[in-house]
Amino acid sequence: MKQSLFETRHKAEWERFALALERLEHGKDTAQVSGFPKAYRHVCQHLALAQERGYSSFLIDSLQQQVLRGHQQLYRHRSHLGANLLGFILADFPRRVRQEWRLILVASLLFFGSLGGFAVLVYLFPELIYNLIPAEQVREMQGMYDPVAGHLGRSAERAASENWVMFGYYVMHNIGIAFQTFASGLLMGVGSGFYLLYNGMIIGAVAGHLSEIGFGQTFWSFVIGHGAFELPAIALAGAAGLKLGWALIAPGRLPRGEALRLAARASVGLVCGAMLFLLIAAFVEAYWSSKTSVTPLTKYSVGGALWLAVAVYLSFAGRTRHAPE
Repeated sequence: MKQSLFETRHKAEWERFALALERLEHGKDTAQVSGFPKAYRHVCQHLALAQERGYSSFLIDSLQQQVLRGHQQLYRHRSHLGANLLGFILADFPRRVRQEWRLILVASLLFFGSLGGFAVLVYLFPELIYNLIPAEQVREMQGMYDPVAGHLGRSAERAASENWVMFGYYVMHNIGIAFQTFASGLLMGVGSGFYLLYNGMIIGAVAGHLSEIGFGQTFWSFVIGHGAFELPAIALAGAAGLKLGWALIAPGRLPRGEALRLAARASVGLVCGAMLFLLIAAFVEAYWSSKTSVTPLTKYSVGGALWLAVAVYLSFAGRTRHAPE
């Protein structure tokens, strides 16, 4: 391809990239950041083609300058993104949890209340488990936590799977439950309340049944570690869903659409934090909870420390003298 045709074909794209560079360098249009990496890659490709085809030094030097400036901007904004992410983890998320403590309290009562209540009921009345979970699933669950089998939370066919496969499975499964609990809040909050109760009932029924048949130590030593992140995450996702529902029920002086939009924006912090917790929970479950070489006492100790760490993090992280709560 002749240089003149090459320049004609890509001149408009280079001009748009140069304009985006100027705006970013002067901090006037940060919205350009979203499409900037793709445009930067295109300019890099054009530079490589120009060098390979032996185009004029004027064109090559011009493209090189754009690539250098683009690299600086790309690195700068990625650094800001990393700083924002760190700020969210260290301060913004726990602050949001404390700001929404009323809704989180309601969600926690629904979830942990049903969990504890049904654990006790199934422990006292063992046949109740079959009203909630099919008999075939109960047998499979018993096999997963049988102290003799030693599968530790994994089905027999999955027992020899690689940890990273299990990690991916846990991520998809847990995030699916959390998103369902959150999104169903659009049904006037009833959906989130239902899934909080339902998931609590199922988990409680499993805990009560396994404890009643003598598999309690296997089960509790397995779940105590990752449960420190997984269970609060479900409650947080439910609280975010309840916030959406409350905006629809009681929008105040705002139109329902505007109230929902504001509630959704405020709920994003809770949902993102819940997803972060679920990622950590999946990692702990795949690489720690299923270890058979660790004694139950060690797992109880580590699990207790993780629960304490989560409580301290949500209660105190992000507190500064001038930070509003």
